[in-house]
Parts: sequence; C-alpha cells; structure tokens
Amino acid sequence: MNLLQRCMPVAVVIASLASPVAAQQSSSVTQADVQRLQDNVYLADRDVSQLRSRDAARATQLATELDDLRDEVVYLKVKLRKERTLARSEYADVRDRIEDLRSRARGEKTTAAAPAAVPEPTSALPPRPASTPAPRPSAATAGTIEIPVGTELDVRLQNTLNSGTAKVEDRFEGTTLVDVSLDGRVVIPAGSVLRGVVSGVEPATRTNRTAKMTLSFDQITVSGRSYPIRGTVTQAIEGEGIRGEVGRTAAGAGVGAIIGGILGGFRGALAGILIGGGGTIAATEGKEVELPQGSVLRVRVDEPVQIQAAR
Repeated sequence: MNLLQRCMPVAVVIASLASPVAAQQSSSVTQADVQRLQDNVYLADRDVSQLRSRDAARATQLATELDDLRDEVVYLKVKLRKERTLARSEYADVRDRIEDLRSRARGEKTTAAAPAAVPEPTSALPPRPASTPAPRPSAATAGTIEIPVGTELDVRLQNTLNSGTAKVEDRFEGTTLVDVSLDGRVVIPAGSVLRGVVSGVEPATRTNRTAKMTLSFDQITVSGRSYPIRGTVTQAIEGEGIRGEVGRTAAGAGVGAIIGGILGGFRGALAGILIGGGGTIAATEGKEVELPQGSVLRVRVDEPVQIQAAR
C-alpha cells in the first residue's frame, strides 16, 4: 500500500505531461480548417467590394492586404499537404487577420489598432522557402497560363438550386462541358469542377412575387489543383444529356458559342427566369427561381486566373 502511495505522485506528473501532447494532437489543423480560411477570404473579398462604393481608396488598401492573406492561405494549404502537419498558431494567426480585415471593411471597431498598410509577417508564419514557387504567379512566369477576363465557361450544375430552399453561403458545384485552350494548350479540360456559392437569395412571398437568387463562383479545380476564381453567371441554358462532343476544344473567350452543338435536347434559355447584372437570377412568373440539376450556366471570368500548365 505504501509503495502504491509513493507511485501515485509520479503517475500524476506523467499524466500532466501527457495531457498537453494529447491536446495538441486534438487541435491539429485539418484540410477542412484551411478550406474555411479560403471561404473566409472569399467573404472578405465580398466585403471589400461592397466597401469600394463608399471608400474606394480604403478598399484598394484592404484589397492589397487581402491579396497577401490569400497567398498565405495557399501556402498553408500546400504546407499541410506536404508536411501533413500545421501548427495551430500559424492557422490562428491568418484566421484572425482575415477576420480583422473583414471587420475593417465593414467599418466595425477592432480590439487592436488596424495597421495602416500591409501587415508585416509575424514569427508564427515562417517565410516561404526560396524553392517554393509563389502561389499567384504572373502570366509571364514559366509554367503558368493566364485565363483572361471575359472568358466564358459553360458549366453543368451538379445540384438543384431553388430560391425557396437555398440559403446565403450555400455551396454547389458544376463541371465544365468543353475544353478551354489557349496558346495551343488545353488549360481547362472538360470535366473540371467549379465551386459556386449562393451570395444572395430572396424567396417568393405573398407580398414579393419576384423571387431572386444571386450566384457566383469562387474556385476552379483543374487536374487536381484548385485555383481562386471570380465568375459571374450570365445565362442559364436548358438541356438534358450530352451527345459526346464534350472533349472538343474551344479557343479563348468563345467557349460559350458552341454550347448549342453539344447539348442533347437543347432548347435555349431556361423559361421563367431573367438574369441581370452581378449574376442575379429573377423569376418572371411569380414562382421560385429553380435551376434543375443538369442545367447549364454560362459563367464569365471577372478576374484573370493563373492556371498551372500541364507538363
């Protein structure tokens, strides 16, 4: 009994030393955490865009900060994928800075004084190794191709969207129908995945007979790699089935022009809806806006997209 009593303090010490290790393991950063950072960057970009109409100079300054934060999120994603571990402090630092930027864009007071310029890197985020390529290369960088503004992608919805059930920030996906080729290279092959978000929705009511739903696209996955994108819906097309010419190559911004030739049962624009500026889709018959699974959305690229060229 005395021996057991003498051993108990040792056991307590060992348990106290082991608990921080277990806590650290349980709080490890996952790919889902990094994905939430990317989602927060998208929301911050929307906040900055809304600020531009009120204070263009301030919005430009915050947009510069946001570009740096977007780069750091991509860096964390690559680091987690390669090293399979990421310190919670690194994740929390970037998360907090994104939230601080969103607060300033919305004009909210923050607990700490907001920096007047691009924030200096903290010790929690190690400098990117010289051998690691920058995540946002210019069009002239070897191995990358820039998808120009105005390029149109025809995207088949994988989900049904309805203004009566959709919520703001709901995610959905679509797949491209035709190859996009630039400079003799296929840069966005058919079947690439675009991730969309419901950025606004107004269901039909007794007093509001005009239901509305605003859609935008914020990410494209090409050959297993994901890239940020800003895309706006310009047209919704009705069609069922594909005749097999999905792999044909379209050049430049004229991708949308050939969609009628590859859709089985193509009947033109979806009836009962009207698409206005900013990707807002409005019902014209007093019903909910409904986009059935399989509908084709024509998506216009609003900012240049850097795509890693296939080797």
